[in-house]
Amino acid sequence: MRQFDVFVWDGNTSENEQESFEPPFTDSALGWFYGNDLNSNLENSEAEWVVFAHRSIAIDRQFLNDLAECISGYPMVDAFAPRIHDKQSGKFLSGYALDKKAGLKMLDENAKMRFVAAPHPYLAVFSRRIVQRTGRLDDTLAKSAIFADYAFRMLHAGGKMFSVPYLVANTTGNFPKTDAPEIQNPQAEQQEKNDLAYALVKSFGIPRNIRFLARNPKVFYFIWKNRKEIFEKRDKATLLSKFKNSDIAELS
Repeated sequence: MRQFDVFVWDGNTSENEQESFEPPFTDSALGWFYGNDLNSNLENSEAEWVVFAHRSIAIDRQFLNDLAECISGYPMVDAFAPRIHDKQSGKFLSGYALDKKAGLKMLDENAKMRFVAAPHPYLAVFSRRIVQRTGRLDDTLAKSAIFADYAFRMLHAGGKMFSVPYLVANTTGNFPKTDAPEIQNPQAEQQEKNDLAYALVKSFGIPRNIRFLARNPKVFYFIWKNRKEIFEKRDKATLLSKFKNSDIAELS
């Protein structure tokens, strides 16, 4: 069994570009998958650990060696939220903690190692054992919410996601500036908020997220309109849940 399978994706990439993808390096303990159909790739994965990385993230030997150290050092951890070093801005982007007002809040650059609620949407690592328990990704959600939703569902399957400050991947220099005002799309931004709320309510319920919903009336309307579907999925996700309300504190 391979140690790592790396899933490289880019929502703007055509099928022809996906077919012409060349791995930056090869190794017998490493598999590479390229394309936006993450669930299909997940079905074909055989590695002990799966790395989901946007094309703008450089997955190199140093990162994988550091990841292997983390796996060895924290054997009870089922998933990791690596930091991303944006080489152009010099900033470090991290995983997220739960936040009653915003839904999720990124850790600050000096945060110590800790459990987190969700990874940065461009880089996440999950163990095969937790993938088998959690199931498929919900690819009906925006890419910004897919891995947050998966990390939330993983909690109910008995897993937790860990952030280690020295586990860092660099950008390739083509890191999307999604927060730049000139390229913001109000409709897409609203959809991202809706999908984040969908994932939060599905895993944690409305009362836990009421402040976030109250601050975003359009989001609240979206959740209420889709409440039947969300509650049905919530029942399935939490039926045999191992997650307790007391666990919320270490994720906030």
